[in-house]
Amino acid sequence: MHNPTLSKDTFFSSPDIKPPLNDDWAARRELADVVRQLISRLVTTTSDAATLRATTDLLKAQLAILDQSPQLAGRKAHAQAGNAYRGDLHSLSHELNPLDGQCNPLAAPLRIWIDATGGHGRVTLGWAYEGPPGAVHGGHVCALLDHFLGITQTMTGQAGLTGVLNVRFHLPTPLNTELELRGRVKEVRGRNNVMIGEVFANGQLTASCQGIFVHAGDDGFAV
Repeated sequence: MHNPTLSKDTFFSSPDIKPPLNDDWAARRELADVVRQLISRLVTTTSDAATLRATTDLLKAQLAILDQSPQLAGRKAHAQAGNAYRGDLHSLSHELNPLDGQCNPLAAPLRIWIDATGGHGRVTLGWAYEGPPGAVHGGHVCALLDHFLGITQTMTGQAGLTGVLNVRFHLPTPLNTELELRGRVKEVRGRNNVMIGEVFANGQLTASCQGIFVHAGDDGFAV
């Protein structure tokens, strides 16, 4: 039986949000949060067409302003730029990852941390994530579990890429409810990290999964 050890990853040592790389990234976080609020309003608003088009025009004007600056496509480009965009691929993932990146408006407000008992997560998903009426879309539940276990597997000391993810849905996962994620290392088979993950809402199990993550060495994360 594999005996997992605590990850030394400072980004996941507690549920607290880590500070941004610098003031540029702090400002990016502020903008990302406003965009998240915009997405939330867009799926619930009853505004008329004139109001929506006026908002569209304002946003197009802001896009034109952002387009005046050079674009950096991907974390590698950011890492190699230096200066205001300094940071390694790992720290940049904390900002730009589509599942929990502080500066990525696609990301849910997911908090992940690891202690001696395993991985833990907290997230509340609003109407933008609706699948079945009043419930989180099943595809997003799978994505959350994939990312969550991908972080939790660092307990093995040999992080890997997702090989297999088998998800079982026990109950609809409710929207606008704090969800609790729990993860642990089941075993390590050579390069394979076998992980168990669960999602709870109000103390009830809504989804569970077993994932196999395959250690690819440092070069496997250079893409």
